[in-house]
Amino acid sequence: MKIPQDTPELLTPEEMARADALAGDGAALMAAAGRAVARAVMARFRPCPVLVLAGPGNNGGDGYVAARWLERAGWDVAVAPLAPPRPGSDAAGAAARWRGPLRPFAPASLARAGLVLDAVFGAGLARPVEGLAAEVLGAVRAPLVAVDIPSGVCGATGAVRGCAPQAALTVTFFRLKPGHLLLPGRELCGETVLADIGLPPSVLAAIAPRAVANGPHLWRIPAPDATSHKHARGHVTVLSGGAMAGAARLAARAARRAGAGLVTLACAEAETARGHRIAEPGALVVEAEGEEALLSLLLGDARRQVFVAGPGLPPDAPTRALVAGLIAAGRRVVVDAGGLSAFAGAPEALRGAALLTPHAGEFARLFGPPGEDRLAAARAAAAATGAVVLLKGSDSVIAAPDGRVAINHNAPPWLATGGTGDVLAGAAAALLAQGMPPFEAAAAAAWWQGATAGRLGRGLIAEDLADAMTCG
Repeated sequence: MKIPQDTPELLTPEEMARADALAGDGAALMAAAGRAVARAVMARFRPCPVLVLAGPGNNGGDGYVAARWLERAGWDVAVAPLAPPRPGSDAAGAAARWRGPLRPFAPASLARAGLVLDAVFGAGLARPVEGLAAEVLGAVRAPLVAVDIPSGVCGATGAVRGCAPQAALTVTFFRLKPGHLLLPGRELCGETVLADIGLPPSVLAAIAPRAVANGPHLWRIPAPDATSHKHARGHVTVLSGGAMAGAARLAARAARRAGAGLVTLACAEAETARGHRIAEPGALVVEAEGEEALLSLLLGDARRQVFVAGPGLPPDAPTRALVAGLIAAGRRVVVDAGGLSAFAGAPEALRGAALLTPHAGEFARLFGPPGEDRLAAARAAAAATGAVVLLKGSDSVIAAPDGRVAINHNAPPWLATGGTGDVLAGAAAALLAQGMPPFEAAAAAAWWQGATAGRLGRGLIAEDLADAMTCG
């Protein structure tokens, strides 16, 4: 999904309702929304019999307007109302202006439809779709165009309430909602079109939305200049275990490719250190016998300020002591994988970390299951730890302790392979080391990784990803 850089804000259904109210003239907004739906339909489909499934609220009102525009263009259109709009409402006015055929809101009415407009419920639906509405929406076999969002998809979370149809096209207005980017809502929307319906951008100042779609508008990846040298570009230290040393190497390789001037692999086993020196000739390698000695060695060098703690580390007491010691010393620590699981059930012990990068399982072990509202869960975790939290997935959520949140939406499914999380941690650490704040570094690393994976295509492995994330 391509989102214009000048409209990155995401509005919850409640915030969108406030925007509508601040703009005033709901009838004009409804007229513009319905016309935008009709235009999107005519741009993508050939004329065919259309059935508009209309609910009793504003979503249904948009559907009545779209029906009028399609009929005016010569399309064969009928409307099936679930229930009449509230008397005196803008939707009632739109319904009164529909002079075309009405059909029963029933599965039988779908028989001759070549295209269905779902204008039953909008993004603010607070109850499950069930009963007759579920029966009819479940019986749709023709291509479906959703007005605002497929009925049953929660605009705030992307979760399905009861049931929701699969749309070929979704037309929404002014700004996207989180549910357009969060799964499963994103998949159910099909192609998503964001239409301008005349709402002034100035209403955003009064709403002050705290969620955005991730993208280059949010950050700027540091670029070296003619005066740069390796020490000026930052130093990343990656902690390494012995059993899964490859994970630390992936993080280290990604940190180097993402622009860190120096990268060190640090371990407590001599045999592991020998392997690192052979496999990663461009990285520094330090070792000390045992975790206490290693921590003392690392803290003895004030130039080591950014650490990656977790890839390949066992979730045990020594790992916990290493991570806790680095945090207590004021180092900027990216905690991932085993470094997170070592603190299972005790997230408060991670207060002071710069960035936590859990997948859903690690998040559940640390904070409890995220549930259907991943934005709220990530925000709560960030507030509880004081760290930026990057909750990984196809719809990664990046949350800051102050309540800001970004949704990353460019990750292709072939990123779901071993080691890509290690690459992400290393890249984020490199950006931290180059001076980016944790929220921006996490968001940039997630976007950068998604864009790189999209360019590489199917069949990528983590090693490919690390080497392709070249600086700049």
